[in-house]
Amino acid sequence: MAADALDDGPFCMLSAVDHRGDKRILSDVFDHDPPHDDIRTFLRRLHTALSARDLPLFGVTTDGSARSPTPLVEVFGDVPHHICPFHLVAEVGQAV
Repeated sequence: MAADALDDGPFCMLSAVDHRGDKRILSDVFDHDPPHDDIRTFLRRLHTALSARDLPLFGVTTDGSARSPTPLVEVFGDVPHHICPFHLVAEVGQAV
C-alpha cells in the first residue's frame, strides 16, 4: 500500500492506494494540516477498508513525512514502513 498526503494551499488530501491494482482504497480531504489525531482516524478507516476487502497489509510506502510514522505504528503495529526513493532523492536535491 502507498499512503500519500497532497497539500494544496490550506487543503490536504490523504489517500491510500493498493499497488497491485493501482486502486485507491481510501481518501479524505481536510481544510487544515491534519494533526496525528486526524491521521490516526484516517488509518483506522483504512484498516477497516482493508479488512472488509480481505487484503493483508505487508508494508506501507510513504513520502517520509513526519505525519506518518507514529500513527502508522499505533494503528498497524509493526508493519514495514518504507520511504519512497523518489522522495528521498528529491530531498537530497533540495538540500544541495
